[in-house]
Amino acid sequence: MKIVKNIILPLMLSPLLLTACGGSSSSSKNEVIVAAPITITPERSGQSVARQWNEVLLHAIRNDYARPTVHARNLFHISSAMFDAWSVYRPQVKPFLWGNNVAGFNCLAQAVDLPIDIIPFQEQAISFASYKMIKHRFRLSPGANNIIATADALMTRLGFDVDDTSVDYVNGSAAALGNAIAQCYINFGLQDGANEQQFYSNRHYQSVNPALALGAGQSGNPTIVDLNRWQPLSIQGYIDQAGNPVDDMPEFLSPEWGQVVPFSLSANDKTVFTRDGFDYQVYHDPGMPPLIGSDTADLYKWGFSLVAIWSAHLDENDGVEWDISPKSIGNINSFPTTFSQYNEFYNQLDGGDTSAGYTLNPVTNQPYQEQIVPRGDYGRVLAEFWADGPESETPPGHWFVILNTVSDHNLLEKRWAGTGEILGHLEWDIKSYFAMGGTMHDAAIAAWGIKGRYDYIRPVSAIRAMADLGQSSDEQLPSYHLNGILLVDGYIELVGANDALAGDNKQNFGKIKIYGWKGPDYINNPATDKAGVDWILAENWWPYQRPSFVTPPFAGYVSGHSTYSRAAAELMTAMTGSRFFPGGMSQFDVVANEFLVFEQGPSVNMTLQWATYQDASDQCSLSRIWGGIHPPADDITGRLIGEKIGKNSFEFVQDYFNQ
Repeated sequence: MKIVKNIILPLMLSPLLLTACGGSSSSSKNEVIVAAPITITPERSGQSVARQWNEVLLHAIRNDYARPTVHARNLFHISSAMFDAWSVYRPQVKPFLWGNNVAGFNCLAQAVDLPIDIIPFQEQAISFASYKMIKHRFRLSPGANNIIATADALMTRLGFDVDDTSVDYVNGSAAALGNAIAQCYINFGLQDGANEQQFYSNRHYQSVNPALALGAGQSGNPTIVDLNRWQPLSIQGYIDQAGNPVDDMPEFLSPEWGQVVPFSLSANDKTVFTRDGFDYQVYHDPGMPPLIGSDTADLYKWGFSLVAIWSAHLDENDGVEWDISPKSIGNINSFPTTFSQYNEFYNQLDGGDTSAGYTLNPVTNQPYQEQIVPRGDYGRVLAEFWADGPESETPPGHWFVILNTVSDHNLLEKRWAGTGEILGHLEWDIKSYFAMGGTMHDAAIAAWGIKGRYDYIRPVSAIRAMADLGQSSDEQLPSYHLNGILLVDGYIELVGANDALAGDNKQNFGKIKIYGWKGPDYINNPATDKAGVDWILAENWWPYQRPSFVTPPFAGYVSGHSTYSRAAAELMTAMTGSRFFPGGMSQFDVVANEFLVFEQGPSVNMTLQWATYQDASDQCSLSRIWGGIHPPADDITGRLIGEKIGKNSFEFVQDYFNQ
């Protein structure tokens, strides 16, 4: 199976009326199926209408601003609206918002008469609900015209009238029902704590650090005030993660997101912290990260030094080759529970983790075939593949792409939790989107609530700031400072008098140098150039990212990628009833010198492979360290929280399916 990103699947034909005796359906055993004229619907002819609207939604996200929190919410609310529209015609299923009170918001609903053939009504209600919500949520997007045109096209292909805005559903109109459900979600979203009315802007948060200027002629981090707190970046020609030019320096995205109404997160798991007169709501509080100037300062220095060291791995010519198949990578059964255990989990000098791999593919009962590639290619490809950069569907949307790919696999039996009857395409998609949307929404609320509360520094700020101070390894050596960076032979050293980096006037003598990726200044043409790895002044250290982006505009602790991915992996395991991908492996093909975006590479063809959903999640987490975005402290805490969220969300969603 291949996970293919950024593809809009073909839309299905409009409904046609045919006379037939019976027909396939996703109906439950309690529904009546009679021999009568039936409608040939998307459900009965191939791809479900829910899937088609999900593809339009992912297309919309790719053409919007890069806002992972906002899009996790969009994915949940629109998936939930589809679920509610579907559930109205399934009395044994409980809607989420329709006819219910959620966090003090009442969505009033009246009962409707059930038709004999419910699927056409479900599909029409789902379509109008999705259409109206997508138009509302993406009306101010930079790609709004394209998004709305895509939504209009699907409505036309399905044979629905885009001008039908009635909400008078009591007379039996499925279109009006969909419109009414969408309006409930729109009203709910205007008071759920996301501050949608003000374009999701911050109401209280202020950064304690002035911006770090990055670009030509800018070095070090001379203006930082607090080495433990997040620092905005000032980048000339800044382009956000979705590829949109941004004139102003981006502010912290969603530091107050812990206030948003969640899906399954429990008040029992919530802690409230007050800072500067604002209550930061935190679910699954992990406690303080390692802090400079505290008794965890050594762990702080170790973590950020590891990020700098791993940037030395981004050169395919270093002679190091790895087997990147499931034979050697994956199958991690536990994570460290304290910061002091991290050095046993991560390989600080050589990269990677404690993966054990698998002896056999449990589906084929055959060994996984080795795949030997340069480590420098592997690390760069991971950083790019999981970065969810320009025109991506953001991390929560990426897991919807993975879900869709799994759902398409011919070996997947669509049995909920791996048991019971095989579900029709529509029922499977509706339930799995509802569950995945709620899980991604909760992951965003938990991760960004923590980000806002702890306001933790990113590697580009920490590494440059520590290097400006000096080294903290040996008081007898030059440039000693208690809060300086740790020296590591071969990776982080002092500039000597005869060093090429010392300068003509020895002005850099005694400064810190790092053996790592040289940065974007060494790339003129990304199609033909690569920066490579060499000794650079630490004050010029750069994450393996685009020069117009550098680092996401929000705090690091905890990693959103790690939280989203682990939560999704746990949910996928529970929904499918197996921790393994269908067939025992999923993969993504990478073509030499065509995949990397901001430099040439990789030097060889390779195939990213994962045996289990957790393996894909773990790979995503490591990619953020090679990408220079997160230290280990951000990563493991995110994985542990995501694991809780995924499991709890699956248990929570069962109550809606089993009335």
